[in-house]
Amino acid sequence: MSVVGQGRRRLEGGEKVSGVTRFTADLELAGLLHAQVVLSQLPAARIKGIDTAAAAAAPGVVRVFTGANLGAPDADGPDRPLAVDRVFYVGQPVAAVIATSEAAAADAAALVEVDYEPLVAVVDAESAMKEGAPAVLDTVEGASEEAAAIHGAATSSESETAEHPPNVTSVASMKRGNAAKAMATADVVVKATYRLAGVHHSPMEPHVAIARPEPDGGVTIWTPTQGPFQVRHDIAKLLKVRPHMVRVMPMPIGGGFGGKVTLLEALVVLLARATGRPLRLALNRQQDFVVGHPAPGAKFDLELGAKRDGKLVALRARYHYDNGATSGWHAGITGSFLGGTYRIPNFELTGYEVATNKTPVDAYRAPGAPQGYFALESALDELSMKLGIDPIELRLRNASKEGDPDAEGDPWPRIAMIECLEEARKHPLYTEPIEPGEGVGVALGGWGGARTPAAAGCRVEPDGTLSVLIGTPDVSGATTGLAMIAAEAFGIPSERVRIDTGDTDVAPQGPIASGSQTTYSIGGAVHEAALEARRQLLEIATEELEAAPEDLDIVDGRVAVRGVPDRFVEITRLVALSTEFMGRHKPINATGRSAVRSASPQFTVQIARVRSDRETGSFTLTGFAAIQDVGKAINPPEVEGQIHGGTVQALGRAMGEQLFYDGDGQLRTGSFLDYELPTIDLLPDIDVRIIEVPSPVGPLGAKGVGEPPAIAGPAALANALARATGIRVYEMPIDRSALVAR
Repeated sequence: MSVVGQGRRRLEGGEKVSGVTRFTADLELAGLLHAQVVLSQLPAARIKGIDTAAAAAAPGVVRVFTGANLGAPDADGPDRPLAVDRVFYVGQPVAAVIATSEAAAADAAALVEVDYEPLVAVVDAESAMKEGAPAVLDTVEGASEEAAAIHGAATSSESETAEHPPNVTSVASMKRGNAAKAMATADVVVKATYRLAGVHHSPMEPHVAIARPEPDGGVTIWTPTQGPFQVRHDIAKLLKVRPHMVRVMPMPIGGGFGGKVTLLEALVVLLARATGRPLRLALNRQQDFVVGHPAPGAKFDLELGAKRDGKLVALRARYHYDNGATSGWHAGITGSFLGGTYRIPNFELTGYEVATNKTPVDAYRAPGAPQGYFALESALDELSMKLGIDPIELRLRNASKEGDPDAEGDPWPRIAMIECLEEARKHPLYTEPIEPGEGVGVALGGWGGARTPAAAGCRVEPDGTLSVLIGTPDVSGATTGLAMIAAEAFGIPSERVRIDTGDTDVAPQGPIASGSQTTYSIGGAVHEAALEARRQLLEIATEELEAAPEDLDIVDGRVAVRGVPDRFVEITRLVALSTEFMGRHKPINATGRSAVRSASPQFTVQIARVRSDRETGSFTLTGFAAIQDVGKAINPPEVEGQIHGGTVQALGRAMGEQLFYDGDGQLRTGSFLDYELPTIDLLPDIDVRIIEVPSPVGPLGAKGVGEPPAIAGPAALANALARATGIRVYEMPIDRSALVAR
């Protein structure tokens, strides 16, 4: 390969760092109005009345809407764009003010008065599952497989037959063998409770959307969505119109991480249609914290047993997810991680999806994996300490291999878990001597990987540039890798390729940018389209040069006869011949399609090295390494960048990030003054080691990259602290006071 694997700068990077990129909040449309939402201040209440008179009379106000006068779409409960009779969480929109400016809308929104009748709120999962707990939701629906699937988290977990506790919307259950009987034969057992707090996506760009009603009854939407075709589907269903009447213009995304698929679009569309004008709604940072759908917190009661030689014999786990005011879908995918990563002949796993009076949750980078692996990898580390077996050696003795059954009983494909562990065992952070007060921790993480059928278009421009059209937005530099795939197939430098993400009226079908699937799903379509464009170009050149296609090469912007460099024709000339008036050659216009039929699971091993102060409980992360299998690194520098970013997000969950609610359901970490994002002074250099075990089905051997680095960090850090201090951390983020010597 002459292009793939060499590395190049991101296509869109220069425009972003120079401020040229226009985000949704930068757009100005003729007649644009501005919306501001009024949010519930209570976690559970009935709405007795809403007084909008003062707001409607305020300067610049066009209209004020409540759930009653906006219309009643099919959505019910907390899913309604504006609440009607009841609110289910702090931050739920109850009214919207439309004005000629953002400032006027915000001023008028402050004048809206809502008369609430408070209800008893349930603000934590444990309380929600107790007998007699008030019902959080009016109606309960099971976990949505579609919701899980669009984030790459579909799983074939079974539904438990036992009666659900209160406010449990669904139960995921997986069993193999007889866990209770096998656990009784274990020589060593670790039994503990682990907790990982819910976290916010914290994108640099808060949520924003623009909608414009069209004369035909349709609508055009500008939004920084990770899934434009998903937005089109949802809005067409909401409006009961044909899909082509909804045009979604995907805008640059200032950070998504799973949280920017759909959120504001339905409300903005309904408001725009009601006013008959284009309209923009942009959340401020405080609103973003309570309106944006975060990652759920989770609790695990886990028991892991092994023989003295380190062979795992049984695993039992009961766990739950705090999903806020919605049905959840994380428990099933978590069960597949718990039961399938290692060769465990007996397990019993039960996961509960619990509704509470908090903001509804959704996907966040590697949904369901950081929670499950924090519990599993912490327990495995504690087991290694009890057995006196090196932690990597213990993992190697139990690591699943190709052909071993996963949690559902299906055979694992070729995976590189062992290669990652072997590389970690050689890493200097792991092998260098440990000083007093130091500790080294290791943790493993895995991700199954999503896949969705995709298509791509390709043409050659008059200047010889290859233009590729796709339908999936770029959230991670993926388009640069796709350009390199196209360049490799066509036979030109990647600098001569441009990738366009089209709107839903013109773009070929593309998946949601989620689940580490963009390159994996679209890369094959881009490769096929570029090969077909090359074939069409050489077809024209064959006539012009009187040579067979197999005797032609594309070199330096020319098509030349192999071995006869003086016989050539410029690509620009061939394009001109295919577009000239009364020409005899067909235009160069190619398409490619892809439907990857199986997943290529990805694994990572991360190493944390810490230095602790037992007197104060403080610690310093002095070194961190991430070893990850990526199949084939299409663009190695950007692969490393993805791993750096995901690792920092994972460490943020361990070092301070959390959505903390008080007993009244009020979010107390709803700003960057209180929500502790990791800063650069807290983090060491992150050493990335790329392992390449090519996928047999991914484009040019590539696998997904984005999810695995966000998984193992909390467990790696907890394990390092346990070895440095002798104190095991069971809850994230870390409470440093628990590390003080007693």
